[in-house]
Amino acid sequence: MSKEDKEKTQIIDKDLDLSNAGRGVWLVKVPKYIAQKWEKAPTNMDVGKLRINKTPGQKAQVSLSLTPAVLALDPDEKIPTEHILDVSQVTKQTLGVFSHMAPSDGKENSTTSTAQPDNEKLYMEGRIVQKLECRPIADNCYMKLKLESIRKASEPQRRVQPIDKIVQNFKPVKDHAHNIEYRERKKAEGKKARDDKNAVMDMLFHAFEKHQYYNIKDLVKITNQPISYLKEILKDVCDYNMKNPHKNMWELKKEYRHYKTEEKKEEEHKSGSSDSE
Repeated sequence: MSKEDKEKTQIIDKDLDLSNAGRGVWLVKVPKYIAQKWEKAPTNMDVGKLRINKTPGQKAQVSLSLTPAVLALDPDEKIPTEHILDVSQVTKQTLGVFSHMAPSDGKENSTTSTAQPDNEKLYMEGRIVQKLECRPIADNCYMKLKLESIRKASEPQRRVQPIDKIVQNFKPVKDHAHNIEYRERKKAEGKKARDDKNAVMDMLFHAFEKHQYYNIKDLVKITNQPISYLKEILKDVCDYNMKNPHKNMWELKKEYRHYKTEEKKEEEHKSGSSDSE
C-alpha cells in the first residue's frame, strides 16, 4: 500500500467483543509437517488428541498424538505420530488472540475487512497464558524424515542434464546491428589519406581564424588527416602549450599570428578619434 492509499484509508472505530477476555489460551508451536497436514484437513475432522499427566510436586507432562484420519490424508508421507509439548509460562507479557468476521451477503463467507468494514465484528478469543513447543519423539520414523529433509536441502538447485535433441531457446546472432553499422560507416569514410601540406595548412589557418586554441582531436576532425601527419605540420606552424590555462592545446606561432594586440587597438582608436576632429 502506497503512502497516498494509507492517507485515503478511512479509520473506523469498531466495538470489540470482550466476552471471552478471561479465557486462558495456549499458544502452540508445531513442526511444519504437522501444520501442512492440519491445513489439508476438513474443519469437522479430529486432528489430534492431547494428553495431560499431572504428578503431585512435578511439572505436568503434555503429549500430542495425531489421529489416523490425519495420517490418511497423505498415506505415502510417513510422519511421527507421537509428540511431546514443552510448556513455558508467559511472564512480563500480555498476549491475546483476536478474530474478526465480516457478515456475508449470502453468497460466500468472508473473514476479511474489505467486504463490509462498517459491519465487521471483532472478538477477543482469550488471553495467552502458556506457550508450548511441540517436538517429536526421536524414533526411527522421525530420523528417516529428518534425513530426507537434509538430503533435499543439500541437493543443488541447478543440475547438468544431457539432452537428446537440440533445444533452441534463443537464436544466436552472428553479428550485432551496431557493429555492422560502425563497419559500414568506417568503410564509407575510407582510410584517411594524406592531403597536400599546403592544403592542410590552409585548413589550419582558416580554423585558427575562428579560435586561438585547439586540441589535437578537434584539429583531426577539422582536417580529416592522420594524427601523425597532422602533428608534423603543427610542429612547423604551431606551438604546443605546456602550462595552464591552455595546457595541451595548440596555438599558431607568433610569425603566423595576425591578432590585434591591445596597444595596436588603442593606437587605431586614437588615430580614428583624431581624424574625426
